[in-house]
Amino acid sequence: MVVQRSVPASFFGMVLGLVGLGGNWRSASHLWGLPPAVGEAIMALAFVVWLVVSALYTLKWVAQRDAALEEAKHPVQCCFIGLAPATTALMGVVLAPHAHTLAVVALVVGGIGHVLFSVWRVGDMLQGGREVTTVTPVIYLPSVAGNFITAITAGTLGYPSWGILFLGAGVFMWLALESVIVNRLFHAQPLPVPLRPTLGIQLAPPVVAVAAWLANTQGVPALFVQATWGYGLLQFFMMIRLLPWIRQQPFAPSYWAFSFGLTALSGTAIAMTLRGLPGAIAQVAPVLFVVTNIVMAILIIGTLVRAAQGKLLPPAPVTQAAPEAAAK
Repeated sequence: MVVQRSVPASFFGMVLGLVGLGGNWRSASHLWGLPPAVGEAIMALAFVVWLVVSALYTLKWVAQRDAALEEAKHPVQCCFIGLAPATTALMGVVLAPHAHTLAVVALVVGGIGHVLFSVWRVGDMLQGGREVTTVTPVIYLPSVAGNFITAITAGTLGYPSWGILFLGAGVFMWLALESVIVNRLFHAQPLPVPLRPTLGIQLAPPVVAVAAWLANTQGVPALFVQATWGYGLLQFFMMIRLLPWIRQQPFAPSYWAFSFGLTALSGTAIAMTLRGLPGAIAQVAPVLFVVTNIVMAILIIGTLVRAAQGKLLPPAPVTQAAPEAAAK
């Protein structure tokens, strides 16, 4: 039996990249005098995309409950569901300059939703029985990305005592999971071609951790923070090295997996420069800003082309082949 196409939870990843790009432009307007309206326009677009994806994903649970449950039970796709509450919390960053009360509501609702989903999902994983080949950087999303995003929003809205708690939770979950993921990538079968773009998530943890630190502190960042950013830069170069292998998968929405880490890499470089940090990071910040804008333009244009071709949504799965379809 064939079911109707529906929006996958992974589409919330587009919101992460757009908010990250908007944050880049917000900071760049202060550092280099670029038009602040650009950043706000991108943030507005991110808000609209979040609204649309949230509405369609909610509708999926109402009108296509079987497909939603199948996604929730899938060992890879289930982790993307954590982006629903995480991006809700992230709307606090979007709304902060314009509607503080609504921003706080987004933080509280998204933060609570994130904690509930993270505890449920990781608790399920801790019970064992997971096939090692289903371990990908996607498992960062429930307990690492969500914690860092909540920390960023909490600090941005003036709640650093809460932000630091989420930052700590995210850092230690990142360190625990990275060894698991790297061990799988080293020793198990190569990632299936459709899943290879999810390696872009590997770029995110160190630089998003830096973003969370900056959101909850003041002054020139400590040496350890700069060193953590350096690890993120190394991840960026490794992703470049892997691009020919990853690009065996033709362009698909899954390439948005690169967007949050890349925008965080350039955005934190700009933010640290704004705080008076001289030297290497300040020198590469303009280059990274340009690279980020080029990559984001490619992602946006590619997505619009896929939408115009009617290929944006994944193929409607056949019940008997649901796991394979979900992986794509």
